[in-house]
Amino acid sequence: MEMSGKLALLVGGAVGYVLGTRAGRERFDQIAERAQGLWADPTVQQLVEQARGKAASAAGSHASASGRTR
Repeated sequence: MEMSGKLALLVGGAVGYVLGTRAGRERFDQIAERAQGLWADPTVQQLVEQARGKAASAAGSHASASGRTR
């Protein structure tokens, strides 16, 4: 499974859990707070920047291979 497929599966599972939980708003707030903390983590942000760089590089390679440039 590709990384984008894994990410979609993870996000879908998380959304399904949150929407299906019976714990209500309190549990949703707890999950949202943890997600925000995770997103703010410097290690996560470093990985996000690496992924952006790779995506930009791949997009640039694709554009030059097809003869298109910006």
